[in-house]
Amino acid sequence: MPFAQLVIGPPGAGKSTYCNGMHQFLGAIGRKCSVVNLDPANDKTSYPCALDVRDLVTLEDIMEEDKLGPNGGVLYALEELENNFDWLENGLKELGDDYILFDCPGQVELFTHHASLRNIFYKIQKMGIRLIVIHLVDSYTLTLPSMYISALLLSLRAMLQLDLPHLNVLTKIDNLANYAPLPFNLDYYTEVQDLSYLLPELESESSRFSHEKFGKLNQTIIDLVEEFGLVGFETLAVEDKKSMMSLLHAIDRASGYAFGPAEGANDTVWQVAVREGMGTTDVRDVQERWLDAKDAYDEQEEKDLEEEVRIRNAASQVEKTGAADGGEDEDDYDKDDGHDYDEELEKWKKDMPDSGVRVRRK
Repeated sequence: MPFAQLVIGPPGAGKSTYCNGMHQFLGAIGRKCSVVNLDPANDKTSYPCALDVRDLVTLEDIMEEDKLGPNGGVLYALEELENNFDWLENGLKELGDDYILFDCPGQVELFTHHASLRNIFYKIQKMGIRLIVIHLVDSYTLTLPSMYISALLLSLRAMLQLDLPHLNVLTKIDNLANYAPLPFNLDYYTEVQDLSYLLPELESESSRFSHEKFGKLNQTIIDLVEEFGLVGFETLAVEDKKSMMSLLHAIDRASGYAFGPAEGANDTVWQVAVREGMGTTDVRDVQERWLDAKDAYDEQEEKDLEEEVRIRNAASQVEKTGAADGGEDEDDYDKDDGHDYDEELEKWKKDMPDSGVRVRRK
């Protein structure tokens, strides 16, 4: 059974960047993946596009022929796609059992109250594809209480509108250290804890929010979000391998992928590791990595990377030297530059984790 992610979110949340990064990451762990572009305005994708809605309809043509603006043109384009779903269905069938990423448009109307995108998702689901919605929100919204509450309302409305397995994700979490310090720890925002603590922060943000009528409105909004109790957030730094793996594990569990049968006896070590939850991180670890001690972690990662490159170069030099000498004498591997390459290579092998895989040669 094929699985797919429906990547939604407001403009600037990083949907195309996410699709590009996730496509590369899935390829690296051995999971065959295809990306489908459903944004008729996205004419320059950073990822290889297996299926592009612009082959059916483009925003420029709609704006010119029907005299519509950008937002109205995107809504009209999704209605065209809904009416011509056979085109999308035939294209998806050609992808077989590939894991699919759908890069959706950024107009929030499409996933808050307009019906076309929801109807398209339901039709895809009827094809036997297991769907999960990945709603991306820029972590910059955490820096202002008003933006955070707006993000909560947007996320809640999208969850109710689409009515599918759903994960909200705070993107660009690695940029948070560049902004003003947050009044609360990161887990307060990701777990959407007692929002009444935000009211004093909201009133100090602007004098308008301290007015009596706004106070009642803010309290009503907070009560609404807490009454549903649906909204929570994962975190993502798209260039960080651990962050991507942790998010993918959460996605696999929410979509049911983690509970399905293995792809086959030829699963790679990475595929098994991700399926079994390797790489999951706690939000407190995210807080420490990207906020409390970001500079120290960056410095250590740079040192680790330099050491890894040095050891790999040493191992490569050992192999080249052995090939040149015909493997006559192991002592010839020791160079005059003060490095014992044999010792470094053995240390490098010992430091590699035991994958549990044993290779038997006939």
